[in-house]
Amino acid sequence: MSPYSAPSPAVATITSTSRVASGVFAPGQLGELTQIIPFEMVDAALAATGAVQARTRLLPARVVVCLLLAGCLFAELGWRQVWHKLTAGLGDIPVACPSGSALWQARVRVGAEP
Repeated sequence: MSPYSAPSPAVATITSTSRVASGVFAPGQLGELTQIIPFEMVDAALAATGAVQARTRLLPARVVVCLLLAGCLFAELGWRQVWHKLTAGLGDIPVACPSGSALWQARVRVGAEP
């Protein structure tokens, strides 16, 4: 090889590891949002804003955040319709069927900051 030849290109491999939620709220279960937005990011936002839930609920705070994000994507729909879009892929897995009031209360619990 002559001193004037171009160097061979470097090859780099980038790997990453992600933890995923399990059960009903696992990635893909609530639509594409749970595959795009890691639950650690949602949990960090909830912790930073003091919106972490004090007890386990039928609508966990991280699921409410996904609902709010989906509500932005489906602005023309009501919250119950957005909920049905998020849970449509669950098939026969039992999932909460919250009323409009329950969804409103969950959004109030999470607050505006996350």
